[in-house]
Amino acid sequence: MRLFIGIDLGSTTTKAVVIDEDRNVLGRGITNSRSNYDTAATVAKTEALVNARFQLFREALGRSKALNGGLDAFIEQLERDFRLEQFLEQLTDLEEVCQRNAEGRFGGETKAVQAALGETFKRLQAEAPELFAPGAKRKSDFFRDIAGSRYLALGEEVARDAGVHYDNLLNVFDRSIIEVENRVYNDSVSRHLLAGLERTFKALPETTTKRAKISAPIKGVLDTPMEETYTVGTGYGRARLPFSKEHIRSEILCHGLGAHVMYPRTATVLDIGGQDTKAIQVDKAGIVESFQMNDRCAAGCGRYLGYIADEMNLGLHELGPMAMKSTKTIKINSTCTVFAGAELRDRLSIGDKREDIMAGLHRAIVLRAMSILARSGGIRNEFTFTGGVAKNEAAVKALRDLIFENYGEMTININPDSIYTGALGGATFAWRAVVEEGKTAEAR
Repeated sequence: MRLFIGIDLGSTTTKAVVIDEDRNVLGRGITNSRSNYDTAATVAKTEALVNARFQLFREALGRSKALNGGLDAFIEQLERDFRLEQFLEQLTDLEEVCQRNAEGRFGGETKAVQAALGETFKRLQAEAPELFAPGAKRKSDFFRDIAGSRYLALGEEVARDAGVHYDNLLNVFDRSIIEVENRVYNDSVSRHLLAGLERTFKALPETTTKRAKISAPIKGVLDTPMEETYTVGTGYGRARLPFSKEHIRSEILCHGLGAHVMYPRTATVLDIGGQDTKAIQVDKAGIVESFQMNDRCAAGCGRYLGYIADEMNLGLHELGPMAMKSTKTIKINSTCTVFAGAELRDRLSIGDKREDIMAGLHRAIVLRAMSILARSGGIRNEFTFTGGVAKNEAAVKALRDLIFENYGEMTININPDSIYTGALGGATFAWRAVVEEGKTAEAR
């Protein structure tokens, strides 16, 4: 099976999209961007290829009719069990690295620290299935975030009970997590899938009588070779991607084309990412006609929201829902990260409610984006909003309100997978390179 891959290396997250020869999206993958961009690109691609396998599982099992009405439940359980197997292996690796880094480091307390590490990871392993149980809520799907938050909580308990310094456990974790986080586990994907499948049969005992009919399509997918025919990279860190120049496209071109692929009638695109804001005008074929970007300052972008979340001691995902509870309009004067904290504290000190401040901040961000849109040529119908901030409901509301105030009724497209727009554009460029231009993968 020939596959075409786009990788968007953003300042905060790295995304990958896999499409087939018919330009159907088979898989999407995302990971946190690292200082090691080669690793970030590889991990995102591996995640997209895994996601593609699950899509192919779904299609093959659907054709076999082995599960009838239970297909969705089976696939969802299989993915949870696969992720659990991945997580358990990463925990084992992290414990080994932590123990190695603790060796001889803490003088007479070293053995006590290593024993505390052993107990901490024993508890992490024991509770891991609960993290991937049906309905489990996780603030993040990244290993560093999941393992880190639980390590900190359990490590504090263990250190207190064992009478060792908690700071020593923190020190070991900080020295170890990067090494494990940057490991690529693509060689063990099939093993994790098969082990996850065994867990799934146990979790869904009603499927065991159909084991042979279910296993055959899955094995057929696993045995199907996935040919990475051509890859195109883009994004904020594209210059650091391990690709030749022929395999690099600008993020403006990729976001414009990706938005066009999602919504063929797109005329104007706004992308608000972690580090920059892009306003793009495209023609009927998805070709960029003009564009504008913010300057080097990250004001009004995802990084700014992340800073606000830290100031408010909230998770980034909590800002939008909080702002949606606002009952009063507050004008925020600055979207500068440097001054935002001071204005935030001033607002709180005079009695403004947090939800009203959040709503004002989101409106200020969108107002900044509107000025960039105006410089690019304004807003034309249809308008497509992409990037990580497009998943923030308060930002979306502010954008809809301001567009209506300034331009009237307009079709506004917001795709749940809009964070992958640049990677989708890259994958489409990869497909064009081979199918329309006759290029080969050797050019990479």
